Amino acid sequence: MKTSTKVLCWTARILCILAILFISLFALDSVSSERTFWQNATALLMSLIPSFVLLAALIIAWKWEKTGGIILTIIGLALSIFVFVLDYKRNHFPVANSLKNALILAIPFVLAGILFILSHYRKKKELSGVQ
Repeated sequence: MKTSTKVLCWTARILCILAILFISLFALDSVSSERTFWQNATALLMSLIPSFVLLAALIIAWKWEKTGGIILTIIGLALSIFVFVLDYKRNHFPVANSLKNALILAIPFVLAGILFILSHYRKKKELSGVQ
């Protein structure tokens, strides 16, 4: 495998891992000193459900790059729509702020999905011997 293909492959993986870690940081908001340990643990686990879904998508992408890339791209696009609607309609943020928040959270997953798909086709091209 060429160096450029390895870089593409690992860039997708690292970007997705970092984006999942970033999303997981928001779950720490659920921990409160006023609750018991078990209430905090339950709240934290509930808040980490999106991270678990994204982790499952990463595991799929790690094994089957094309399928996982498509899943991550769809998740990223759906996340951007969800965050935009949530910020704009529920929280009454201005359109520019809502769009910015949606893009900050979703673009890494869309980009990682695209990189996984490109990596799949690059590896397929190298295996077939076409340069």
